[in-house]
Amino acid sequence: MVSVNLGILHYVLDHIYGTILHRAKLGTPFFSKGWGGTQLQLLEQMVRQLFPDASSLAWPPAVIRPAWKTVWETNNARLKEGVFGTTLDQRLVHALPIESRMARIAFLSPKNVPPQKMACVVHLAGTGDHTFERRLRLGAPLLKENVATMVLESPFYGNRRPKLQKGSRLLCVSDLLLLGKATIDESRCLLHWLESQAGFGKTGVCGLSMGGVHAAMVGALHPTPIATLPFLAPHSAVVPFCEGVYQHATAWDALKNDAADPVFDPSGQQQEVTIDQVREKLRSVLSLTDVTKFPVPKCPQSAIFVAATDDAYIPKHSVMELQKAWPGSEVRWVTGGHVSSFFLHGDAFRKAIVDALDRLPWRNSVSM
Repeated sequence: MVSVNLGILHYVLDHIYGTILHRAKLGTPFFSKGWGGTQLQLLEQMVRQLFPDASSLAWPPAVIRPAWKTVWETNNARLKEGVFGTTLDQRLVHALPIESRMARIAFLSPKNVPPQKMACVVHLAGTGDHTFERRLRLGAPLLKENVATMVLESPFYGNRRPKLQKGSRLLCVSDLLLLGKATIDESRCLLHWLESQAGFGKTGVCGLSMGGVHAAMVGALHPTPIATLPFLAPHSAVVPFCEGVYQHATAWDALKNDAADPVFDPSGQQQEVTIDQVREKLRSVLSLTDVTKFPVPKCPQSAIFVAATDDAYIPKHSVMELQKAWPGSEVRWVTGGHVSSFFLHGDAFRKAIVDALDRLPWRNSVSM
């Protein structure tokens, strides 16, 4: 009975948090400037190219040369921050806000250990994660396991946030796809840098919530086995924006007024676009983010999902859809809701990272 009550408490906490942030209509909603016009059409075309055939994607990707500065250094570890120009496809760079065109990273690594005997995991941002700090705290205890942490600041977030954007509320639907496309491209380049230039023996990618969706996409598209760790993540952006809490923070009227395609009745008379039609269009656009349509990772046994038992944002069926699409992958459940699990289950996330990496072979057969 106690566990049931705790479960209800976690679920209610998610709804209270969602009510304060989303249902109460505090601040600017998501997509207040509409769909994004021709940018959305171009993004739809490019996102569709991601999953029909991963072999058609260029590999190796663009070579990055981060400019580094050391933040701090001890006898056993070092934290550096770096920048590099976004590796987003040139056809889309002009659509990216000027503030978002320079990628920012933080790199926390052990010292005195050869890179070929270390692993490194790229940590991607969840909704509202505008700094390096939260992900560095998640990764720091892994230093003793010889696991380094690479944190990527998302476009539209932190120092990469456009001046007109308030908080995490993206102005256009196209911004959501652009954020995802840039994150995928930059993450793939970071993984290639870690493997081919830094020489790490194992690599992986993880993320919480939205970052977990992006991590799943990156893991699915990588041409060699890596650890793939979506935490508290749905299988598609349709789930939070069309079925979950974020639907209460979406500017449906703005999307309705910006609807590009007129609707006609059988007699040929133009009809007013309804909110239901707008919702269906958003569902159609966001279905492009459905990770079950992406390739299966090269080593699905090294894909571990960590999901919450009482998550009001991400329903269980969404987690299981992705696990079903990746035979051999594993789902682990933590007791809690979406919000509480962020703060209470860092150990479970770290354990999943270590276990997923342990299931990978060392590159170049490094002897441990």
